[in-house]
Amino acid sequence: MTRRIAYQGEPGANSHQVCKEHYPDWEALACASFEDVFAAVDGGPGVEPSADLAMIPIDNSIAGRVADIHHFLPDSGLHIIAEHFLRIRFHLMAVPGAGLDGIRTVHSHVHALGQCRKIIRQHGLTPVIAGDTAGAAREVAELGDPTMAAISPPLAAEIYGLEILATDVEDEDHNTTRFVVLSRDFVQAPAGNGPVVTSFIFNVKNLPSALYKALGGFATNGVNMTKLESYMVGGEFTATQFLAEVDGHPDDPGVRRALDELAFFTTEVKILGVYPADSFRATASG
Repeated sequence: MTRRIAYQGEPGANSHQVCKEHYPDWEALACASFEDVFAAVDGGPGVEPSADLAMIPIDNSIAGRVADIHHFLPDSGLHIIAEHFLRIRFHLMAVPGAGLDGIRTVHSHVHALGQCRKIIRQHGLTPVIAGDTAGAAREVAELGDPTMAAISPPLAAEIYGLEILATDVEDEDHNTTRFVVLSRDFVQAPAGNGPVVTSFIFNVKNLPSALYKALGGFATNGVNMTKLESYMVGGEFTATQFLAEVDGHPDDPGVRRALDELAFFTTEVKILGVYPADSFRATASG
């Protein structure tokens, strides 16, 4: 039986690339939106799931958090079972026979255009916003206009038969996206078998210094918190939800005590995932 992993974007997108790298024997299922990705794995009333896992971008080293995900994830019913980091590479590509000197417009997602300003300015190109980096490559291939180019991931050139005019055209070489893998099943990494990340959400009680007190247990128990982000829930300014991540396993004594203390100052604590830390974390921290 074919196993499928869903991602948002068109074939050739960065999400497709990371699926191919880490799940090479799986069928990668392209979805138009993040909602479609979640639905593909979770299904719905009377709807059978069409994918076993989802590959979702959650943070980028330049653009920051992927905001939509932080709203979908808590209520999705899905669980984080793995993380992967992808060094984002963009190439300038055009139809076969096109030359860099003849390019007049460059097409890509607004974030990709913003991350590749130097080459756009160097060649006096007119940027044109597309809905998706890989979709831009597909459109350039379909139109066949030698004055048009796309800034897209390398995989897109291979899929759509484009020629690469310039490689690695991103302005910053540290452009990296963190992806998480989502599953219907809660698959918890074992304790004592290498570095682990625990992701969870919580809502603090509406009390003075509640957040300060809630986080105090992580400091006193020597637990490293690597992420803490807040966002409003249900449009209420007084109802704030937090997404947090810590190094360690809930069965580790320090993490267990910190989570116990957290419960005293919150109305809800929900573990989203306990999964192996990607080796990129060790190299990134030097």
